[in-house]
Amino acid sequence: MADTPNGAGRPLAGVRVLELGSMYAAPTCGRMLRDFGADVIKVEDPTSGDYARQWTPMKNGQSFGFARLNSGKRSVAIDLRSDAGRDLIKRLAAQVDVVIENFRPGRMDAWGLGYSALAAVNPGIVVTSVSGFGQTGPYREKPGFGTVAETGSGFAFINGWPETPPTSPPFGFADSISGISAAMGTAMALFRRERTGQGDHVDVSLYEPLMFIVGDMIMNYTGTGFVQGRVGNGTGSASPRGVYRAADGKWLSIAASNQGIARRLFAAMGRPELIEDPRYATNEVRMQHNDELQEMVVAWVAERPRDEILKVLDEYEVVCSQVNDASDIVEDPHFQERTLVELTGVETLGRVLMPGPVLHFAGEERPVYHGVPSIGEHTDEVLSELLSLSGSEIAELAEAGTVRSGQAPAATEALR
Repeated sequence: MADTPNGAGRPLAGVRVLELGSMYAAPTCGRMLRDFGADVIKVEDPTSGDYARQWTPMKNGQSFGFARLNSGKRSVAIDLRSDAGRDLIKRLAAQVDVVIENFRPGRMDAWGLGYSALAAVNPGIVVTSVSGFGQTGPYREKPGFGTVAETGSGFAFINGWPETPPTSPPFGFADSISGISAAMGTAMALFRRERTGQGDHVDVSLYEPLMFIVGDMIMNYTGTGFVQGRVGNGTGSASPRGVYRAADGKWLSIAASNQGIARRLFAAMGRPELIEDPRYATNEVRMQHNDELQEMVVAWVAERPRDEILKVLDEYEVVCSQVNDASDIVEDPHFQERTLVELTGVETLGRVLMPGPVLHFAGEERPVYHGVPSIGEHTDEVLSELLSLSGSEIAELAEAGTVRSGQAPAATEALR
C-alpha cells in the first residue's frame, strides 16, 4: 500500500487506513496508527464534518481536541447516507489495509459495508469496530459515549472521595483508552495477516478496557463479597500512598507501594524504626493502620516546601512526583525532550504543544505534526489516487452532494 513522507521507515509504513470514525475513540485509534507511519484517510460528512470539530476548548474556531487527534490525516468528505457515497466507501475499502468505524453495531451491515461485505472485495482487510458495548451481547445496540463506559465499567463508582458522588473524569478517558486498545488490536490483526494472508474483524467496546483496569475490585467482590467504594487518593491496596500538600501549598505524590520503598520512605522521614513497628512492618498491617500512618506522612510533608521534600525523597529513591498542572508540564525539561511535540502550520492556533506518541522505538525520529485538514481537503487527491477518478467525475459527485471537493494537492502536501 501507499506510503507517506512522514511514515517512511516507521513500523506501519505502507499501511493505508480508512477511518470512518468520529468524535474521539475511533479517531484516537487512527491517530495511534498514523503516529507510527500509517497513511490515515479520514472520511467526514460533507456538510458538518466530524462533530469533534465543534468541541471545546477552542481557539479562533479551531477545536484543540480535533487538532490533536487528526493532524496529519487526509480528510475525504463523502455522504454515507447516499448509495453513491457508500459505493465509494466500498471501492476505497478494496484499496486499503484497515477500516476503522465507530457506528452502532448493525449500521455498517445495513449499509452493505460490514466486515463480510468488505472482506468479499478485500480478503485481507482488517475492520476495527469501536462501539459502546461491543458487537455482541444484550447491550450491543445501545448507544454509548465515554461517560456511559466510565460509569458502567465500575470506574466512576470507585473514583473520588467517600463523601462525594461517583465521579467521571473531565476528559475523554474511556474514549482514549479504548482507542489505544483498538490500535493494539489492529496491529495484532495486521501481524496475523502477515502470516496467514487473512483479514479480521477487531471488536472493541468503550467499557471493557476500563473494566480491565478496575478488575481487582471485581475479583475482590466475587472472592470475598466486599464492594469497593471510593477511597480518595489512596488505592485501598497499598500504604502509605497518596497526594500530599507541602509547606508552600504545592502538592506532590508518594507511592510506597512495596516493602522496599516503604522502608526507604520511613528512613527519608527520619523514622527508620517504623519498619520494625508491628503496626507498620508489612503492607497488610500498614493498611490496617493506614489512617494513623497517613497522618505521619501528611505532617512530615507539611514541614517543608515541595522542592525540598522531593529532593529528599529522590535521594532515598522513593517513588514520588510533583502534582503538575499544564504549565508545569510545558516547562518540565523531561517532558520537553521526550513527550511534547509542536503542532505547526495552524494559523488559528498559533504555537501549541501537545503529547506525542504514546510509546517509542529505538533510533526512530518522532512524527511531524503539521496542519489540521479542513473538511474534504483531500477528497480530490484521494479519489484520484485510489480510484482513478477524473476531475470531471469528482465534480459530478460534488454537484450531486455525494462528496465535498477538496483543494489542489499542492496546497495540502505538507499535511501528509
